[in-house]
Amino acid sequence: MDRSLTSIVIMAGLVFIGAACQRSNDSSAATDRVDGRFTAEQVQRIGTLSPLPEVPDAPTNAVADDEQAARMGQFLFYDERLSANNEVSCASCHDPSHGFSSPRRLGHGIGTTPRHPPSVLNAAYHRWFDWDGKADSLWLQAARPLENPSEHGISRTTVVRHVYEHPELKRAYQSIFEPLPGALSDDERFPKKARPIPNAPDHPAHRAWQQMREGDRETVNRIFANVLKTIAAYERKLTAGEAPFDRYVEGLEAGDDEKLRAISPSAKRGLKLFIGKAGCMRCHNGPLFSDKTFHNLGLGERPWLKDRDPGRYRGVERVRQSPFNATGPYSDAPDGREADRIEFLKRGSEDRGQFKTPSLRNVELTAPYMHGGHFETLEEVVRFYSTLNEVPEVGHREEMLEPLGLTDREIDDLVSFMKSLTGELPDSELLRQPDSPLSDEE
Repeated sequence: MDRSLTSIVIMAGLVFIGAACQRSNDSSAATDRVDGRFTAEQVQRIGTLSPLPEVPDAPTNAVADDEQAARMGQFLFYDERLSANNEVSCASCHDPSHGFSSPRRLGHGIGTTPRHPPSVLNAAYHRWFDWDGKADSLWLQAARPLENPSEHGISRTTVVRHVYEHPELKRAYQSIFEPLPGALSDDERFPKKARPIPNAPDHPAHRAWQQMREGDRETVNRIFANVLKTIAAYERKLTAGEAPFDRYVEGLEAGDDEKLRAISPSAKRGLKLFIGKAGCMRCHNGPLFSDKTFHNLGLGERPWLKDRDPGRYRGVERVRQSPFNATGPYSDAPDGREADRIEFLKRGSEDRGQFKTPSLRNVELTAPYMHGGHFETLEEVVRFYSTLNEVPEVGHREEMLEPLGLTDREIDDLVSFMKSLTGELPDSELLRQPDSPLSDEE
């Protein structure tokens, strides 16, 4: 045989043997992987995403886990009388049938809000509340909507008088806190429409507030804060149950074949993208699937969003200035860790256009998405990250964000994975107004 021909035959044989060995190694590697997909390191990373732990403590709210407080708060959450037109309740924008969010792009109460209502499902796990973090507790979060003209449109004296004048609410309040002063029935000392509005000194409600005695204003604020704490006690109960993804993680860790079938092959491919190529875990990490902080995604204008929203930049000042924050006189832990967060909170130019990373748990139920209801579907959201083809309306996009360049199949797989994060809603008894704010024992 010609020497050159012999060399070609030998090389071909070596290539064949190498290819065969490679196929053998690939097969062996696939066999070594959990569920034929994930390395031990990847399984460990996935394990950091489940399960959702117990709801953390809320030191600034002494009645956070009081059952009677939660019952009263649940009653108030669905109480439409806490609005200027007797038609708006907390549930109007945080609809239990829509994952405790709203199917509309923007919130609708007395008027239209400038943002999409975030879900309060699993909200108790966050450190900051609202899209811009202008609240550092669930109970502070409940304050602004009540007095916002576009939402409930009432004042804190309205809330206090409502609790005082409703016999069962009055009994419920007094069973949790202190007796309510009889002077609350005095219209001159406690006007039904009085609240501080520093930027509108001529507003009738602000003038009425300024004309009140300092001690009476303190009484109203104290009762108002207590009422807010009962609403927060109820909201702490609004946690989602185990999702298919959580069962799949148990299967990965225990080698349980049945649990490994808890999510679809498409969702498994999406999970691999989520922890790898797509880099989603940089912001959506931990069992809540949120880093609990703020980012500017570089979202562009939308015709229904009228103002250039500064996001976190304004939220920092609002939470610092609120008398109901963790350092204030109505906090039950003014020297605790939550107060430290306020003390060291600073505002910088990088905060412009930043909004809180939402949890992805039960995200399937809460369309539309983003702080302004920018996208109607999860597919649209993922496609945005794939292209980043919008010009930021405010500030600049996070530098770590780069177009992912996903294929259509990869987009579908990521959506399938996010849908596997849908867990059961809370007990049905928590999804409606109870007959009474009083517990059965009262």
